[in-house]
Amino acid sequence: MTKDFDLRLSFRSIAANNSGIQYRSRHVTDGKPRNAWVVRGYQHEIRNENVLPNVAGFIYDEGGKRGRICLAGEQATWETDGKKHVTGTLIDADGFKKLFKLDDWNDVVIVAQGNHIQHYLNNRLILDFTDNDPQLAAREGVVALQLHAGKPFWVEFKDIRIKAIE
Repeated sequence: MTKDFDLRLSFRSIAANNSGIQYRSRHVTDGKPRNAWVVRGYQHEIRNENVLPNVAGFIYDEGGKRGRICLAGEQATWETDGKKHVTGTLIDADGFKKLFKLDDWNDVVIVAQGNHIQHYLNNRLILDFTDNDPQLAAREGVVALQLHAGKPFWVEFKDIRIKAIE
């Protein structure tokens, strides 16, 4: 189980589909899950696209009800009213297009501390999110790498390392 951490890795993929990095997720074993590997929770989206908003780096609520919780480029909070409040912009469409390396290795850093989450791409902060929802904010869980079902697709991960934040 991970709680507060700094996760670093590199990925590359093709554009036919998407993938993800699950963190602070729950392994689903109750009911009738689709397979033995189902997890629900925060997902750092992996895509080989560079046109906002369908890019790597946004937070998706895998298996949850909030969908795209925070998009790449946003500084935002999810509040007790059940809504996202965008408080700033970290990168625009042109900046992301220059930052992301299509068909090549991209470096990811995910820092989660308390209810505050940051995503970095190629050494640039692209997402800053605070989850203030008392029922839905995840404070700990498993880390998993997703290969999305559907169209033929491949994704590679390397140099995976995680460090607990005390």
